[in-house]
Amino acid sequence: MSTPFYVSPQQAMADRAEYARKGIARGRSVVVLQYADGIVFVAENPSRALHKVSEIYDRIAFAAVGKYNEFENLRIGGVRYADLRGYTYARTDVTARGLANVYAQTLGTIFSSAAEKPYEVELIVAEVGEGPEDDQIYRLPHDGSIVDEHGSVAVGGNSDQIGSYLDQRHRDGMTLSEALKLAMESLSRDSNGGERTLTADQLEVAVLDRTRPQRRKFQRVLGSRLSRLLEEDGASGESSGASGAPDGSGE
Repeated sequence: MSTPFYVSPQQAMADRAEYARKGIARGRSVVVLQYADGIVFVAENPSRALHKVSEIYDRIAFAAVGKYNEFENLRIGGVRYADLRGYTYARTDVTARGLANVYAQTLGTIFSSAAEKPYEVELIVAEVGEGPEDDQIYRLPHDGSIVDEHGSVAVGGNSDQIGSYLDQRHRDGMTLSEALKLAMESLSRDSNGGERTLTADQLEVAVLDRTRPQRRKFQRVLGSRLSRLLEEDGASGESSGASGAPDGSGE
């Protein structure tokens, strides 16, 4: 009988982490930024059918990069968790922190299990508060760890360079137009330090807008409204955020 090949636990986990990171790096990036009236999600995603950014609950949204079927399963699970908890207890008991903990347990269990491959996904869970100081943004890598983020965060293929670009230029109190332009500039940076040209048609944009009178704060920014925001000079701003304009649609 042959002796089984031995791999140390440390090496096995390192190999799994490297496998997941390579899969995530192949995906186009997503950036999330706080602005004066809420939180904006911007993804490089030309598809109008397969979303990287989605609503989870009243004030909570989800963004992801990596393998679509894997993060879509996690999104559906998050919606079910939020609906059940809100129905069983109260809508205010559904929080981004609680959802992030659920995702962390799921990803951590899958990552440490030798029976299946790790998920090739990286998630962002965000919740808009009554004021900017109450906003919550959590980043969840493939291994199930949780990182509490503030201001801006990037995940995906070129996230280190994009994140550094955002850290240097993001500031508190930005208008939605300013935040969108910064997000677009950051996503246009390639790994070699050059710049690509991105258009509104290549972006998937959504906001959690605290000024919306509806209970549900999530709204997609689409079509001509997105183009107008990207063309604004920034002086006038758009303090109303997503105030029910016909080109944006809730989900």
